[in-house]
Parts: sequence; C-alpha cells; structure tokens
Amino acid sequence: MRNILCLLVVVMFLSVSVAWAVPSGKTLEFSNSPQGSVNFDGKLHKDAGNKCKDCHNKEMFPKMKQGTVAITMDEIYAGKLCGVCHNGERAFSAQGNCNRCHIPK
Repeated sequence: MRNILCLLVVVMFLSVSVAWAVPSGKTLEFSNSPQGSVNFDGKLHKDAGNKCKDCHNKEMFPKMKQGTVAITMDEIYAGKLCGVCHNGERAFSAQGNCNRCHIPK
C-alpha cells in the first residue's frame, strides 16, 4: 500500500511539473533581442511533432528557465540552438525569415 501511495505522489508531481513548462495557450516572450522580441509557443512546437527533450537537453537548452542560455543569431545560423531545426529542412530557415520569430519594436 505504501509503495502504491509513493508511486501515485511521484506520478502527480511529474504531471504537474510538465504542465508548468509552457502551459497550453500561453507563450514565452524573450524581449532582450535588438531585432525585436521573440515569442515561443510550446503548443505550436508540440503540434509540429516536437517533444520538450528534443531541445531541453545538455547540448541545447539544459534548463527550462529563461535566460540560462545566451541565444545569438550567429549560433542559430551556424545550426546550433534553434538553428538545429530552423535550417530550411526540418522547419523554416531562420535566415531571411526574421519576422516569423521576431516581433519588430
């Protein structure tokens, strides 16, 4: 009985922590870019077939917290960070499509 209770508590904790990442219908805004703010929509990326761990791993974005990784367009154009997918093959290319991510000031 005690093992079942412990398992239930763990499952509840994991399901709540997943929901906190980017709740459905909400976006994260990254406003420090000189090109204009960038909104990240977790649902849009999920609907495209991505899982959180596709990007949140030790090579790309190890923590699910804004500001823990410095993102530059040079790195994205070099195929790192967002550029792993936004290369014109897996998803639209970041180069030449600034307004698909950046909201001009």
